[in-house]
Amino acid sequence: MATGTEPQQNSGGVRSRTRAAIAAPHLRTDRWWLAPACTAAGLLAFVVYSTWRAFANADYYAAPYVSPFYSPCLAENCRSMRAGPNADLFGGWWGISPAIIILIFPLGFRLTCYYYRKAYYRAFWASPPACAVAEPHRTYTGETHFPLVLQNVHRYFFYAALLVAGVLTYDTVLAFRDEQYQWGHMGLGTLVFLANIVLIWAYTLSCHSCRHIVGGKLKHFSKHPVRYRAWQFVGRLNARHMLLAWTSLVSVALADFYVYLVASGVFDDPRFF
Repeated sequence: MATGTEPQQNSGGVRSRTRAAIAAPHLRTDRWWLAPACTAAGLLAFVVYSTWRAFANADYYAAPYVSPFYSPCLAENCRSMRAGPNADLFGGWWGISPAIIILIFPLGFRLTCYYYRKAYYRAFWASPPACAVAEPHRTYTGETHFPLVLQNVHRYFFYAALLVAGVLTYDTVLAFRDEQYQWGHMGLGTLVFLANIVLIWAYTLSCHSCRHIVGGKLKHFSKHPVRYRAWQFVGRLNARHMLLAWTSLVSVALADFYVYLVASGVFDDPRFF
């Protein structure tokens, strides 16, 4: 006898044969769509801003500050930065913005990040759009096919992100100079760079790959007390990975925007001493 709950014969999404015969696509009554909508808006805003700044090729250096989007500067057409992270590995043939060279590494790290993957899968692909809300796609292959199988390079982007964070740390140290490159000074930009580098390091070290590198493959933590303490520290950061992902994304954009405002002459960097 039919009970009304037999799987329907329609294939795909919430109408697949393996799902219960419930007419509604989901049973949630809250504003479940708000979180993915805000995520999409936030990520789109950063993509638009970073694309504009990456191709601008201007207003990215105001002594002693260099935009994190342009550091390290690896092209010959970079602005001259005294003691800055200049290494013109790319000669005169590189004609477009030097930011394009370096941004691929931090953006690749974030693009393949476990949290960001969840965020943009839900926000842009509705895969799935939210918890307890079935995705509308007919098929699901996960990350086993091209191009999503390339997400597995995340651990290698982590190594590159460590190098970039090291360069940005160097930039922050250089921010304790004035416009004449004299040491022992601090401006508002110095505080902006300090906040940014703390968040960049916190986000980078909270990465799941970092947690595995620090404490993975250990059978006995008692035999590796240093790695165990490091694993605990990274684990505490990892619990806040989503928060650190967003705050560091905002901070790096604000640091670039601050340099843009100073370099374009909107205002002078206020000096505390």
